[in-house]
Amino acid sequence: MDSTVPSPKRSSAAGGWGALKSCGKHLLGSRAPLSGARAMLSANQPDGFDCPGCAWGDPAHGSSFEFCENGVKAVAWEATDKRATPRFFAKHTVSALRGWTDYALESEGRLTHPMRYDAASDTYRPVAWEEAFAEIGAALRALPTPDAAEFYTSGRASNEAAFLYQLFARAYGTNNFPDCSNMCHEASGIALTEAIGIGKGTVLLEDFEKADAIFVVGQNPGTNHPRMLGDLRRAAERGARVVVLNPVRERGLERFADPQNSVEMLRGASRPIASHYYQPRLGGDMAAFRGIAKAVFARDESERAAGRPSLLDRAFLARHASGFEAYRAAVDATAWEAILDQSGLTRAQIEEAAEVYLGADRVIATWAMGVTQHRHSVATIREIANVLLLRGHVGRPGAGLCPVRGHSNVQGDRTVGITEKPPAALLDALEREFGVVVPRRHGHNVLAAIGAMLDGSAKAFIGLGGNFARATPDSALVAKALASCDLTVQIATKLNHSHLLPGRVAYLLPCLGRTEIDRNPQGKIQIVTVEDSMSMVHGSGGINKPASPHLRSEVAIIAGMAAATVGSETIDWAWLAADYDRIRDRIAATIPGFADFNLRVRRPRGFQLRNLAAERVFETRSGKADFAAGPLPLATEHQRAAVSEDTFVLQTFRSHDQYNTTIYGLDDRYRGVYGERRVVFAHPDDLAALRARAGDRVDLVGVHEDGIARIAEDFRLVPFDMPRGCLAGYYPELNVLVPLSSFGERSDTPTSKSVLVRVRARARAEAA
Repeated sequence: MDSTVPSPKRSSAAGGWGALKSCGKHLLGSRAPLSGARAMLSANQPDGFDCPGCAWGDPAHGSSFEFCENGVKAVAWEATDKRATPRFFAKHTVSALRGWTDYALESEGRLTHPMRYDAASDTYRPVAWEEAFAEIGAALRALPTPDAAEFYTSGRASNEAAFLYQLFARAYGTNNFPDCSNMCHEASGIALTEAIGIGKGTVLLEDFEKADAIFVVGQNPGTNHPRMLGDLRRAAERGARVVVLNPVRERGLERFADPQNSVEMLRGASRPIASHYYQPRLGGDMAAFRGIAKAVFARDESERAAGRPSLLDRAFLARHASGFEAYRAAVDATAWEAILDQSGLTRAQIEEAAEVYLGADRVIATWAMGVTQHRHSVATIREIANVLLLRGHVGRPGAGLCPVRGHSNVQGDRTVGITEKPPAALLDALEREFGVVVPRRHGHNVLAAIGAMLDGSAKAFIGLGGNFARATPDSALVAKALASCDLTVQIATKLNHSHLLPGRVAYLLPCLGRTEIDRNPQGKIQIVTVEDSMSMVHGSGGINKPASPHLRSEVAIIAGMAAATVGSETIDWAWLAADYDRIRDRIAATIPGFADFNLRVRRPRGFQLRNLAAERVFETRSGKADFAAGPLPLATEHQRAAVSEDTFVLQTFRSHDQYNTTIYGLDDRYRGVYGERRVVFAHPDDLAALRARAGDRVDLVGVHEDGIARIAEDFRLVPFDMPRGCLAGYYPELNVLVPLSSFGERSDTPTSKSVLVRVRARARAEAA
């Protein structure tokens, strides 16, 4: 490493005193440290609120503290005493605010009043709630067709808000539901539904206490879901093997010091996580798992030839699986040369991983967006499932498939109906329960919604949370799409860049946060619910005083818009919003698995939604777990990049002071970056080949054959331990390079982990 560039000490661990110092820093920075600290004691507790951060599960046995460093950041970010009041908006034009960074915008604090965009002054001005609802309803009714409106959902929305939202849009007449799932785990849902009959994982948190081997693929728990590190470490301590496949060597996957372990903190101790750490090329995971399967088959043949029992679970394959022979033939037909070329691993490494797999009686495979944001992500996840099926690692304790969702209720939103391709059973149930006729035609996902706004067929955008402009690819095109709308409505807690791309008529509607007390008109405190990555449904009730008396809950805002748009003659929106128990009763009547919802969700830790695949009941076309027998991709991004010596494959990811598009700070402690975000990580030998050195400033130029120039300017080079030919940097700053027209096959997920770019030199940085 170049001495002029801060770099993490490879011997130090994730967590530890650094995490505690960071927690203190962010609580103090919120200017409400006492309320923030008090709130953390209620995070993920039976009588508290569900953390607004990640979707990692809560242990059934409970504990005194169930939060992590990033949970503290999320709560401090929401519980801040900083306020973006009408006075702030009167001082700053929207055009001027567009020049602010994401961090600077959100650092202004919580929104306090409903606002309407005034084009003449280029500012947001206060508006009364009922006036805003009436004007939004009139604008939606004036559209030529309900399909001209896009209803976007962020994963932070509760089950109750999401259910009411989908009911509103369908009663209005559209299935246009672009949502954040389209940009993260869409491939997981598609692949798992095909493989095992359900688009969710099959494990519980308790299974991590029983697994003999855990394969962690394309994810960075230390930054994205830190509480997972505790479960991985406990597994490693009792002897389980933790096999990591990740192009970037992440400190959180190597060693972890538990900040909640006082003895460990006093001793300065830590524990290893990964027993094996492999660094495949970006997009090489499918080839790696195909190689594991090939090695497993070779060992199995050897054992059987020697008269010993098969290493495969032949009973499971005969009774519960379909397509095994075709898959075996596909593996046999795949040459080792292709596997090694695409994966970037050696045959020895792959065979070593196969030995770990074969040596374990119970195996879990987990993955995140390092797997899902490629062109061939669906095929990759099918391959991961294939390997686990070989030895029956689905539907029994300590084993299974575990896609780790990134946001606190992204899985729950999909469960309660946020989907552009609704099943007929859901639509039938809605019509029976509410007496409305709902549309049957499929609607728009994120990419289709952007395309519709660009071509003018979509004229309205309603955003239930999130930061659409910064979460999506091809930033310039998305900005143009939003600004072209006749109507934009943004429901939010803080200001972000999506709010600065107003349509002809635009509203900014402030809502309560997850940590805040939500009272109905009669003063009753309301609770909401969420679903985690393990299909556990929890209650969540805020404890903090609302940031402003003018805030309304997401449910109340949706109900207000719905009443003004479709009326209350058939559905009494205000009556539903007045008591969330009424919404939960309707969820129970229309969504499978929610019987006795109000009773069960008030039990400590909530309840688990039934997962048939975990019971070895597979609702697939064959009625069994289905193997996929497709070939490796014809050409990965790395193989395309190899055509030109100066072309690299870039992945975008989060910094440690970031959650999704929310920027909590400017540090990335585990990667040794402080005080800035415009950095790009590269292998030291690639820097040498470019005749560059650490700290040089460069531009990244997109390489995509659609005639659009995409340039990310002025980034600092940082050497890092990663495969040659790979680059990495932060989103949303690098989203400008992700082409709208490059997306996953069948998932339509942007290929944010496999972007072809060239590096263009700028002036050398001054020596430190």
